[in-house]
Amino acid sequence: MQRPNFYVGIDVASATFTATIFTEPANPIKTKVEIANSVEGLNGFIQWLNEHHVTPNNAVLCTEATGVYGELLCHFLASQEYRIAVEPPLKVKRAFNTTGHKTDAVDSAQIAEYAHRFLDELNFWKPNDAIIEQIKVLLAAREQFSTQLIANITAFKTLDRKYIQIPIANQMYKETIEYLKANIKDIDKEIKRLIDQDPTFRQMIGLMLTIPGVGLLLASNLLVLTQGFTKPITAKQLAAHAGICPYQYVSGSSVFKRPRSRRYGPPMLRKLLYLAALSLRTHNDDFRKYFYRKVAEGKSKRLVINNIANKLLVIICAIMTSRTQFISNYRSINPALLNCA
Repeated sequence: MQRPNFYVGIDVASATFTATIFTEPANPIKTKVEIANSVEGLNGFIQWLNEHHVTPNNAVLCTEATGVYGELLCHFLASQEYRIAVEPPLKVKRAFNTTGHKTDAVDSAQIAEYAHRFLDELNFWKPNDAIIEQIKVLLAAREQFSTQLIANITAFKTLDRKYIQIPIANQMYKETIEYLKANIKDIDKEIKRLIDQDPTFRQMIGLMLTIPGVGLLLASNLLVLTQGFTKPITAKQLAAHAGICPYQYVSGSSVFKRPRSRRYGPPMLRKLLYLAALSLRTHNDDFRKYFYRKVAEGKSKRLVINNIANKLLVIICAIMTSRTQFISNYRSINPALLNCA
């Protein structure tokens, strides 16, 4: 990539954002604070950029991942053909000394300098496919409803065991539980309807559902995470992102800890992979034998379950790369044996 002339760092909040224009370390920095995080404010922001000769062709814009706060900003700038990178806040923070002032202006200046220093590592933002974005929202809503459902079921069971019963409270809990179950069922139907609209997504989900242990929820989450498997991705990368990849902790001869997964990343995907691994351990002959063999060797049960989840990701990535259905009891053939025949 040819180096741009300008680097714009943007620190986004709920109602406003602060922007800093950075050129080179020796040149002065121009900062504009309290820009409204709205269409009107963004129009004024574009005008401010033009006043300082910052255009889509000579600039790179960078912000931190702030969830929904930055969605309008990213969509608006992308529609104006600006290149905007969305970086993990922790990665930006670790690039600087944490001492000194902490203000929006300082943060935006650091983000701009970060874009200048790490230009070759920036992840440029692109809008998701409309169906992918809708499925993402539905999955988030489903997880919230599921959490509420479990909480209400637990509270109802506790209330139902009390010596003194309150019929109206019991009835309210029953109605809430049924309402949440109906909402979750409707969300599942809507997710399936959206997937069926796109032949490519329908084929991907169909292939993943042929894999033992993979259900619609896990397949849909992987579809959203990989943006429809549009980019090359490996099982190791997925495992690291989900937080189930074990990392060594060894230094010299005195520091030695057992490899552990960091459990970073999306908790929903990690939970679904764990449940899928439990299902494979129970219902799949190969994985059940693997589980008991490793436990007999002295491995902890949780570690073996984690290994099964990693193996499942390997199978999923292989299926999505080859675009072929899962074949039960598949065995690869040594090419040397074919030559002998």
